[in-house]
Amino acid sequence: MAKVVIKECNDYGLDMVKQQLTEGIKLLGGWGQFVSADMKVLLKVNLIGPKTPDSAAVTHCEFVRALTQILQDKGCIVWIGDSSGGAIAGIAPTASGFKVSGLEQVAEDEGAVIKNFDREGVVEVKTDNGKTEHMYLAKPMFEADFVINLPKLKTHSAGIYTGAVKNLFGCIPGLRKADYHRQAPDSKDLGMIIADIHKSVSVGLHIMDGVIAMQGEGPTAGEVYPAQKILMSTDPLALDTVAAAMIGMQVDDIPILLSARERKLGESDLKTIEITGDYTTPPVLQGYKYPKRFRSSKKKNNAALIKIIDFLKARPKVNTKRCKHCNMCVESCPVNAIDKESKKINYKSCIECMCCHELCLHKAIDLKNDKWIAELFMRFYRRRMQ
Repeated sequence: MAKVVIKECNDYGLDMVKQQLTEGIKLLGGWGQFVSADMKVLLKVNLIGPKTPDSAAVTHCEFVRALTQILQDKGCIVWIGDSSGGAIAGIAPTASGFKVSGLEQVAEDEGAVIKNFDREGVVEVKTDNGKTEHMYLAKPMFEADFVINLPKLKTHSAGIYTGAVKNLFGCIPGLRKADYHRQAPDSKDLGMIIADIHKSVSVGLHIMDGVIAMQGEGPTAGEVYPAQKILMSTDPLALDTVAAAMIGMQVDDIPILLSARERKLGESDLKTIEITGDYTTPPVLQGYKYPKRFRSSKKKNNAALIKIIDFLKARPKVNTKRCKHCNMCVESCPVNAIDKESKKINYKSCIECMCCHELCLHKAIDLKNDKWIAELFMRFYRRRMQ
């Protein structure tokens, strides 16, 4: 039976986070089960872009500091690594992401090593996703003695939810991520690619930063939600199953987790997951806002209504008043559907991967219906779904 530990954590005070992490890991067998002196331990963070720690878009730097200190007390050498999404002037913003997020400063303060996955080289692995024969993953994932996945609790405008399973997409360096979005625009197909990453690398522990979470139109343009939780497990799918239940979702609602279940990445049935720590059942996060595209599988809708909803679904549109002309959306679009000058989107080419919305640093990509009546309809529908 898979085990997921949930610990209350009200803020990012160093002593508080260290205490809750230590108590939680004891329930999984203690640190001695996972690491020992002189081991190189890679903390695979969520560094989606140059976002501040209080944005709830990235793994909080003080969360990483606490874990770094714990591991160094065990005699470990700590690496902090990831690759951001998107591109500015043809360059992935990972380096600026480490700086803006505060992770670079944490590494300097604590004597940890930053591993920018865009600069560390790659390892070729074979795949079984039906879209690609092989892919290239960041070399530090294979060079570390132990890897800890540090996802953020967030909603996702395209994928509905993002957590432990999705966080390994950052193992793909630089602009290659856009290629995979192009090859697998459907979230369930993208989930098969992410499942291949999990099958190819060895991640021993998953610790979710849910002290502050993101709700609404995540993973970058949503709102901060004070979830005040840390989740820990050796099973990424079990952790996500519990986290999803906390925000009122289930695996059937989340395409990437459906793929993870199909590929047997772990447990996805709450009945076969032991929940321990400060809770024995998933604590419900009241009032948590969902992305516009969320449609609960619990609701039974007739086929005609589903077709209407799909026809009237929101599409990305650049808000020129908020746009700063950084061209992140233009350069991150896997099918080149956004005009560089006008920022108009060619919807005939658009594959609705939502990379533009996901990666815009200025929240300048809105999700809009083309007609006002459609927008009113969807508002009414979303209220019914909640």
